[in-house]
Amino acid sequence: MGRLKVKDKAINFETKDYSDNSVILHSYKGKKIFLSFFRDASCTFCNIRLNQLIQRHDEFAKRNIQIISFFASSKEDILKYAEGKRAPFPIVPDPTFEFYKLYGVENSLKAKLNTMMKPQRAIKAMTSKYFNPKSFFEENIVPADFMINEEQIIDKAYYGKDFGDHIPIKDVIEWKID
Repeated sequence: MGRLKVKDKAINFETKDYSDNSVILHSYKGKKIFLSFFRDASCTFCNIRLNQLIQRHDEFAKRNIQIISFFASSKEDILKYAEGKRAPFPIVPDPTFEFYKLYGVENSLKAKLNTMMKPQRAIKAMTSKYFNPKSFFEENIVPADFMINEEQIIDKAYYGKDFGDHIPIKDVIEWKID
């Protein structure tokens, strides 16, 4: 499946998060959803971003924005590597990329090279408590974010250009639409 666009209907899914809780997109109808696809659970950039979402969760909740996140990893790897073990929102394992494919999330060597061409970002990642070189040997999944409105229509579809590229959190909290 190709990339999704603004005004596309969000694709429903029914799955379980890493704690075996049901996650059904249609059950969130009537609420704003920030749907975020991360790389693998050992990804330094992903864990930095996940920590930011956790730290600012109260701001999302005050604006009635629900967060659902996916990792291209097994439940076991999420438990072993991901910062999200204390996340107040669902983290869904998808090691077979079933849901990544539904949402057109891409695999790109160019994105890996783009990541390496940003030395300040790379240094920040390598000196963070989340640094894990394992991620460089995983699939070259590129993050993607979707802002889905109360009617389950995509207000914003964002496909990253490198491994740490996401919609700015401020834009999600303020629900800015282009």
